[in-house]
Amino acid sequence: MFRPGARPATTTRTHRVNRTEFIIATAIILFVAFCLGWFAYWLIHRFTRVASADIGELERMAQELHEAEETRDQAITYLQQREAELTNQLSQTEAELSAAMDGLREARSEAEELRAYIERVHQPG
Repeated sequence: MFRPGARPATTTRTHRVNRTEFIIATAIILFVAFCLGWFAYWLIHRFTRVASADIGELERMAQELHEAEETRDQAITYLQQREAELTNQLSQTEAELSAAMDGLREARSEAEELRAYIERVHQPG
């Protein structure tokens, strides 16, 4: 029969952990955690490490990019200069065309005046 406060009939021996065993167990757990962390760190850096050949490739690509940017800047400068030249030529051509059209108008006007004068002179009358 079970009495309150009494031990059960089958007594199991409980083992109390003393201070030394607790320190050793904690040290082992911490050492295992350290080893797992170090292994994870090594694994991550093993897969993410950049090889020296890759660094050389990146430097080469950076140099090519720099050269391409310089070439682009030179092309933009050339195109701007060429556009300015063509705009200037267009302005000159438009001015010449305007002057030629004005001269043509004056010539037509003079031709009409001369025709009218000739018709008046040659009319009987």
